Amino acid sequence: MSKGFLVSLEGPEGAGKTSVLEALLLILEEKGVEVLTTREPGGVLIGEKIRQVILDPSHTQMDPKTELLLYIASRRQHLVEKVLPALEAGKLVIMDRFIDSSVAYQGFGRGLDIDAIDWLNHFATDGLKPDLTLYFDIEVEEGLARIAANSDREVNRLDLEGLDLHKKVRQGYLSLLEKEGNRIVKIDASLPLEQVVEITKAVLFDRMGLAK
Repeated sequence: MSKGFLVSLEGPEGAGKTSVLEALLLILEEKGVEVLTTREPGGVLIGEKIRQVILDPSHTQMDPKTELLLYIASRRQHLVEKVLPALEAGKLVIMDRFIDSSVAYQGFGRGLDIDAIDWLNHFATDGLKPDLTLYFDIEVEEGLARIAANSDREVNRLDLEGLDLHKKVRQGYLSLLEKEGNRIVKIDASLPLEQVVEITKAVLFDRMGLAK
C-alpha cells in the first residue's frame, strides 16, 4: 500500500499541461511539499528510449498494437523503477500522462479494444490508479493551433496525425470523465493560464487536504 499521493495530468494535444505543472511546482515548493514529477512515456532510461521509438516522426508505419504495447512496456518500467519507490517514500508524485492516455489515444483514437487496454493497464500497474487525475480539456482545433504557434515544442509523430484522431481522443477523455468522475476532474484549459493554475491548485489542495 503506497503512502504517497499519485496525481496524473491528462488532456488532448496542446492543452497546456506542462505550463500548468511548471507553475504548480513553484506553489508546492513554497508549501514545502515534497514532490516528484515525471512523464510518460519516459521518466527512466529504458522508458525514454522507448519514447524515442514511439514518437519518432519517421515511424509513421507503426502498427497501433505495437504502439500500445510499447507504451505499456514503458509504463511498467517507469512505475517499478521510479513511481512506486517515490510513493512508498510518502512523496506527492505528479505524472504527465498515465493509464488514461492509453484508453483515449489507442482505444478511442486508434480503435483498439478498450477491455484489452484496461487489462494491459492493470497488468502493467498491478491495478494502481491515480488518487487524482486532472483532465485539461480544450477544443481540438484550439489545442493544435497552440502547438503550431509554439516553435519551442517538440514535434512528434502524434502531432502529424489528422484532426479526426485528435477529436476521437478528446471524446475518449470525456467518456472516461463520465465513467470515473470521482477520480477525474475536468479543468477548462481554454482559460488564461493564471486561471487554469489557480483552479488546478484549488482542486489539488482540496484533495490532499492542504491549506490554501
